Amino acid sequence: MLKIYNTLTKKVEEFKPINSPKVNIYSCGPTVYDYQHIGHMRRYVGDDILIRVLDFNNFRVKHVMNITDVGHLVSDADTGEDKMEKGARKFNKTVWEIAKMFEEQFFASAKALNIKKPDLVMHATDYIKEQIVFIQALEKKGYTYKIDDGIYFDTSKFSNYNKLSGQNLKDMKAGARVEMVKGKKHPSDFALWKFSPNPSTSSGQPKRLMEWESPFGIGFPGWHIECSTMAIKGLETETLDIHTGGIDHIAIHHTNEIVQSEAATGKTFVKYWMHHNFLLVDGQKMSKSLGNIYTVEDIIKKAMPAGRQGFEPLALRYLYLQTHYRQEANFTFEALESAQTALNRLRENISNWGKPKVGCAEFEERFLQAINNDLNMPEALSIVWELVKSDYPTSAKAESLFKMDQVLGLNLGQDQKLEVPEEIMKMVKEREELRKIQSYHLADQMRGRIKKLGYNVLDTEKGSLVKKIGK
Repeated sequence: MLKIYNTLTKKVEEFKPINSPKVNIYSCGPTVYDYQHIGHMRRYVGDDILIRVLDFNNFRVKHVMNITDVGHLVSDADTGEDKMEKGARKFNKTVWEIAKMFEEQFFASAKALNIKKPDLVMHATDYIKEQIVFIQALEKKGYTYKIDDGIYFDTSKFSNYNKLSGQNLKDMKAGARVEMVKGKKHPSDFALWKFSPNPSTSSGQPKRLMEWESPFGIGFPGWHIECSTMAIKGLETETLDIHTGGIDHIAIHHTNEIVQSEAATGKTFVKYWMHHNFLLVDGQKMSKSLGNIYTVEDIIKKAMPAGRQGFEPLALRYLYLQTHYRQEANFTFEALESAQTALNRLRENISNWGKPKVGCAEFEERFLQAINNDLNMPEALSIVWELVKSDYPTSAKAESLFKMDQVLGLNLGQDQKLEVPEEIMKMVKEREELRKIQSYHLADQMRGRIKKLGYNVLDTEKGSLVKKIGK
């Protein structure tokens, strides 16, 4: 029995999809205006674990993710410029160029972390007409009003606006994350369509790079409307099984998705809301001023002391698994090093195991109970290590471990019986001799030559372990 925490009900519930065994999931994807960092990627690994757990439980998953390439303003309060426009100026490219560049960077990071690609990836700019139709449906039902700035949703006309966040609207004041755009009726009202500024009447503000004709006027969609539109269209249903995102989306973005969707359809928008907590770096929030924002590529390129291997993306994935998705996690390079060491030890242990045969039912059952308990991956990892250290035959342990890795996503099975060319093994032995005489500089050079030929050398307690890059 799979149980997950539902942000909507504030409790762990048995998961019962609307049309079992089919499960439809919508994930809030990246806003592709800048690099996706390891905090963002922790969330997407969390989504990947969810989907793998559902697969493990024999559900049939359809996963849709959006790419926000327009409409996400720098403020949650419908003020400031579009992040895409800001990114284009920062990198001296067109909005279309940075959208492509950072989407590619996101999926490259996802691939490095062994995150399965969604069944359908939808770009906001491809569904402008559908978003306009959605807004028109709200307009016909009397939920909208027009001001100089754009078309807004009137939250006073929707009962139970705060059912997801639990926020008291009477205490909701302008300021902090919510400001009053001139003409807005209530602080919680939000933009469905923003009008493009007119350069001749807006203090010389330049013409937008992304804008479209609409019945309301030339402009662009608000951030929230894209998700409702694409979730319903992509999943072909007005009620989703699961919607995922970061906890920072609860109070504004996801709350607004609910009200506009349910106002338009008259149906429950999402049955289960799942939210991932933040990643800190050295106990602090990531910020440019602290210089503690890292991408997956930064992790891979991280310089290491002489004689030590660098970090793998899968070590970062292993690190993510050590903290429950609803808990705040803390990244340090020391913790990443420990994760890399643990991953290396795991590979070392299984490197000489027998061919997988009948597994260890006891450990498989305990593993299933852990992952089905609101995706308790820290407990699942501890069970993995108990299995590895157990007295069961290695062939049985291999069978169970590779089943578990369907959820872990550490590609452990790919390390079995790797055939390494004789030339590579000769270089590995030469490197070992160099390390024995403490010629670490020459050993590093040799490792670099080995890497150029497509192999990594992992230093373990029992000697060198050779791993093909990309495996």
